[in-house]
Amino acid sequence: MLQIKRAYLPANNSDGYRVLVDRLWPRGKSKETEKIDLWLKEIAPSPELRKWFNHEVDKYPEFQMKYREELQSGTQHDALKELRTVIQAHDNVTLVYGAKDEQHNNAQVLYGLLDE
Repeated sequence: MLQIKRAYLPANNSDGYRVLVDRLWPRGKSKETEKIDLWLKEIAPSPELRKWFNHEVDKYPEFQMKYREELQSGTQHDALKELRTVIQAHDNVTLVYGAKDEQHNNAQVLYGLLDE
C-alpha cells in the first residue's frame, strides 16, 4: 500500500517504510526522531522549479506538468526507478513531505504518478 503523510504528523507502525521525498529536511524536525528509512532527495523537484512554484496554488497545474517532465529525465528519473523498487520490496510505503499544503505538493504529484 502506498500512502502520503506530512512530516509534522507522528510516525506510526502503519506507515511501513517511510521515504522523505523533499530536497530539504523538514524545518524543526530531528533526523534522529523522524523514523525516515530513506531520504530520496534526488526525486524532489529541481531547486529552480521549487522556487518558481513557491507553493502558489494557482501555479499547481503547471507545476504538476513540469515536475512530471523532470521525473521522466535526469536524476529524478533514476530516483523514481529507485522509489519503484522500494515500493515493490515493501508492503507499506509512506511518502513523507514537509509542505504545509496537503493537497498541492510534490508528494501528491508522485503519488498520482505511481498510482497510475
